[in-house]
Amino acid sequence: MTTIEIVKSVLEDNLDIAPAEVVEDATFDTLGVDSLDMVELICDLEERCGVEFGEPSGLQTVGQLVAYIDSLR
Repeated sequence: MTTIEIVKSVLEDNLDIAPAEVVEDATFDTLGVDSLDMVELICDLEERCGVEFGEPSGLQTVGQLVAYIDSLR
């Protein structure tokens, strides 16, 4: 499973966001992901991807998040 597929799955499972809406240039604001949702998203992604995020900052789009996760692998 690719990183973008994992992100789509987590967003669908946690926030009922349709996978078709989760594209690389989508911002978390446009997807309706608030700061609390982001904390939960990061926790789930750490578990599913087997990485430690630390404290990422400046992640505004799905593509930035995917690139960040891939850089940790």
